[in-house]
Amino acid sequence: MSTQSYSNPNSSVNNYGMNSTQNGGGAAGIAAPCQNGPGQTYPAMYPAPSYHSSLPAAYPTVSGHSASPAGKTPVSSTGYSGNYYQNSSGLSPCPAPPPRTHQYSTSTAPGQSFQQTAPYTMPAGYYRQTSSHPSQGQTQPQPQQLQPSLVPASSVNNLCAPLYPIVSYPSAPGSSQYGTLRSSQTAAEQLPVSTVMPPTQSSLQQYSQGIGTTPTPAHPGYGAPPLSQTATVNGQSNAVQQHYDQNLHNPMSHHYSAAPPSSQGPDKERPPSGTPGTSVHSSPRHHPGLLYGDRGVNNAVSSAAGDHSSSSSDHEEEDEEDEEAGGDSSSTTTGSASPVPNSYESLEGGGYSDLAAPPTSVPAKQAPPFGYNYPTMHPGYQQNPAPRPDSSPSQGGYNPPGYQPYSQPFPSLSELSSVLGGLGGVPELEVESLRPVNLLQERNILPPKRTPPPEPNLSSDLRKVNCSPDTFRCTLTNIPQTQALLNKARLPLGLLLHPFRDLTQLPVITSNTIVRCRSCRTYINPFVSFLDQRRWKCNLCYRVNDVPDEFMYNPVTRSYGEPHKRPEVQNSTVEFIASSDYMLRPPQPAVYLFVLDVSHNAVESGYLNVFCQSFLDNLEKLPGDTRTRIGFVTFDSTVHFYNLQEGLSQPQMLVVSDIDDVFIPTHDNLLVNLKESKELVKDLLNALPGMFMHTRETQSALGPALQAAYKLMCPTGGRVSVFQTQLPTLGAGLLQSREDPNLRSSTKNVQHLGPATDFYKKLALDCSGQQIGVDLFLLSSQYSDLASLACVSKYSAGSVFYYPSFHHVHNTAQSQKFQKDLQRYLTRKIGFEAVMRIRCTKGLSIHTFHGNFFVRSTDLLSLANVNPDSGFAVQMSIEESLADTSLACFQAALLYTSSKGKRRIRVHTLCLPVVSQLSEVFAGADIQAITCLLANMAIDRSISSSLSDARDALVNAVVDCLTAYRANGSNIQPSGLITPAALRLFPLYVLALLKQKALRTGTSTRLDERVFSMCELKSQPLYQIMRMVHPDLYRIDNMTEQAALHLNDSVIPQPPLLQLTAEKLTREGAFLMDCGSVMYLWLGKCCNETFIRDVLGYPNYASLPSNMTEIPELQTMYSERTRAFISWLLESRTFHPAFHVVKDDGSAKTSFFQHLVEDRTESAFSYYEFLLHVQQQMSK
Repeated sequence: MSTQSYSNPNSSVNNYGMNSTQNGGGAAGIAAPCQNGPGQTYPAMYPAPSYHSSLPAAYPTVSGHSASPAGKTPVSSTGYSGNYYQNSSGLSPCPAPPPRTHQYSTSTAPGQSFQQTAPYTMPAGYYRQTSSHPSQGQTQPQPQQLQPSLVPASSVNNLCAPLYPIVSYPSAPGSSQYGTLRSSQTAAEQLPVSTVMPPTQSSLQQYSQGIGTTPTPAHPGYGAPPLSQTATVNGQSNAVQQHYDQNLHNPMSHHYSAAPPSSQGPDKERPPSGTPGTSVHSSPRHHPGLLYGDRGVNNAVSSAAGDHSSSSSDHEEEDEEDEEAGGDSSSTTTGSASPVPNSYESLEGGGYSDLAAPPTSVPAKQAPPFGYNYPTMHPGYQQNPAPRPDSSPSQGGYNPPGYQPYSQPFPSLSELSSVLGGLGGVPELEVESLRPVNLLQERNILPPKRTPPPEPNLSSDLRKVNCSPDTFRCTLTNIPQTQALLNKARLPLGLLLHPFRDLTQLPVITSNTIVRCRSCRTYINPFVSFLDQRRWKCNLCYRVNDVPDEFMYNPVTRSYGEPHKRPEVQNSTVEFIASSDYMLRPPQPAVYLFVLDVSHNAVESGYLNVFCQSFLDNLEKLPGDTRTRIGFVTFDSTVHFYNLQEGLSQPQMLVVSDIDDVFIPTHDNLLVNLKESKELVKDLLNALPGMFMHTRETQSALGPALQAAYKLMCPTGGRVSVFQTQLPTLGAGLLQSREDPNLRSSTKNVQHLGPATDFYKKLALDCSGQQIGVDLFLLSSQYSDLASLACVSKYSAGSVFYYPSFHHVHNTAQSQKFQKDLQRYLTRKIGFEAVMRIRCTKGLSIHTFHGNFFVRSTDLLSLANVNPDSGFAVQMSIEESLADTSLACFQAALLYTSSKGKRRIRVHTLCLPVVSQLSEVFAGADIQAITCLLANMAIDRSISSSLSDARDALVNAVVDCLTAYRANGSNIQPSGLITPAALRLFPLYVLALLKQKALRTGTSTRLDERVFSMCELKSQPLYQIMRMVHPDLYRIDNMTEQAALHLNDSVIPQPPLLQLTAEKLTREGAFLMDCGSVMYLWLGKCCNETFIRDVLGYPNYASLPSNMTEIPELQTMYSERTRAFISWLLESRTFHPAFHVVKDDGSAKTSFFQHLVEDRTESAFSYYEFLLHVQQQMSK
């Protein structure tokens, strides 16, 4: 270890005596656009819808998308009447495969490609071609009748045949994912240091591992056996290891297990700190795919290995509340609470203390899965009885202004009651929500504005007090009465949560009495019922509880005897100030540690300059109080600590070169009080960029630096912020490059989506046990194995930030985004030592969680840190019939320590109606929530099984749902692809999801970028995920004040949403695309010069630079309108997106056109082709 000091920020400090080589690397170039195949045509395959007109294409798309491709023969309007392809034999109502010039096989050798004639590529304007629908004047053959068991096409064991043998031939090339089978120093430098250094490094806590692989008999039903009643989360399982298919071993089977709860008292229920937990497995079963109603989805996860935390939330198990430890003796939280046993399950357990909890090995009563049984089908699937047509319609969709019926118009609302005879009756207001929509005919299904989530069919009084959908949202706003009804709908039941989001209004309750159910520990909420002034009935377990005397007084109205008017009963989102009964130790101060890469690559990128300047600008805004502590660690081939003791004239650097056994050089003054040492912190931030300016150290010892950070933060917990710019190359956790750039565009399975080592996961679990959250900032221009590095944040409830090709000069868009992200990151609210529990109505159960956290028990999440920008998802099932209740309720309780050192409990309660009709289930479908939950499930499946399996399962989700709707609507049999209006966007969203970086194939995608997209889908709140999946496209060069919003003397134009297709682009227009984390302003070659001059500040299109990343503030009407509209879009955004001005003839247009999800690419369907594919699968 060595010690260095410096006198002033400008002096040459820590000079390694060598000049660094200036790389001056710029942003990575963008690959050339893909080229379409040779101009050949096939015989007629697809009948054109009747609504097509003969208008020309508005704008030819970029190469690789559907737009008059080069090499194609001109299309004759007379020769294509009613068809996309010429056919001398006339129209063909049913697609048939063309003659093949290749053979498919179940496997191919490396490098082998399929040889086939290039398919015809449709022009972008094919929706406007002159055509006549085959339904006019022709007899349509009836679609093939399905089996009573609703066997989806995907469930057939067809491994020896093409996956999509009919539609894929003409509509996608051989490379399509639908046309192929899825198929160093050894000791510390001893320099004079005034502190005592520990001689050795303490070993990291180890966790037991186990694999539960014992198969059990399959459950007769929808093609997959149910799993035992366990919770699975992100690869962790509290009781069993989940598997997906009896013939497919789960590669992510290693997990961490917790010792089961014991009833022998606190001392016997909890192993001492550092003792490995006991792996417990109970009735492990196999799982074939993405299942909705069963026990898990491709997530094998672990519970804590005993208890390894001394935090104030540890013994509570969210318990959230140690006061309940004594059992049922009291329904309130007071200072005289019973003693707290040191056991999670005996404290809260999530169960009902009056009832004997069933053992975890008992399978659910009603748990047949949704039907994702790829690649094999369970024999019992086809023996399932046919569903009864006893349901009814309810919630419809958007009907565009000026909607005109087609050649086969659907019945009016007054006639729907007879047409939907097989679906039963529902209120007239709900009938429109189930208006049948023929997706092959009704082109304009996208509403002009983002539609709000469907409102639950509750009374007006309950609606007023229900939880905001921005915080708590269910995939089904009408909860099915039974699991059988849920299975019949083929829709997933789950919750989307944003529990710690920033709120403008939050009732904070400081009462000494926190009223909770004595049985299930539910917090009193607006949906409980008061039997009289002294008794209330729990809305989750239905137990009758006493009303404490203190609750009789209302602090708002200052009246007595009206408990139903208390704030807790008038608001579905409240926050309690917790008493000392909710603490096992005094709340710790806010502690922040920054771990910075200072290798040559890091210095060249210039991120240190941006970081230090942003930190200095926001130092005063760092959340905390007078006790806030801060520290810094830097690393290259060695690890550097900084003594910031108050009274020193300048910071002191301590260098530890023994990375194989890293240790803390001193336990004092490395984490210092920010208020007392603020000037030294500023000196260090000013000096850091220059200290390593001439370094030639190219190695990265990230693992040892993280080990040192863990040791430094153990006593208090807190937040570790890691900044990394390359692949770790030294010490523990070193990684090797696993990416093959030649396979980035592969249509086969993508490899290396999982971690290469378990070092970072184990370290994250250790950190979680000590209430340390780790956030990772990866700023790299080369492969850095994010799949492995991200584990350190995933399992410690941290966040991942990724800035590809970062350079502070050559990539200004990423540099600006990094600066804005840092500003938000450093100043946003934060909670420490947090735990979250989700409770639900008796009869419902939680079986899978998604997000960044660690699972302690079946319904409890451990969150070392919680921030307002993280979202979570939960999958649920119905274990017992809900026939005895008309309402189902869900409650999320988040216990945390604020940055001010206060223990708080934030509670959200959601109430939804229970329905018995299938039509009402379809009517209440929240398609955005369903899409987000499916995205989480698909990410887990792609990691645990394969990317192709995940993609197939997503397609099956659409096929199964629409098949179920068609099969149960006995009187609805028009031709076409029929969906209820509530689900009209389902196929579009799933297609958009398939074209996301996380799940796409056939398009060049860097492995780190793919993994980061997966991380975002798993940890972002719903609104952010939906903008990623299906961006918003607006034309902004012709915005007017018509229908504009008027806010604070500002006029905010409201242009309509446009479909994501090149058809909507014009050479004369300017179009804004909002993708969530990035925004594009695309300009046509003939864009109005007035707009360019007044908004962008350049005289004409030719003078625009190719790397413009912001809109200047100009005093013109166009500029004010445009900036007002963009600011309005960003108003509720926490992280500002990167902004790119894209010229029509610029290289950056490739990224823009990749988001036009409705267009055909060389490796993916267009939206219309995807609809035809779904229809074909439904007909099997």
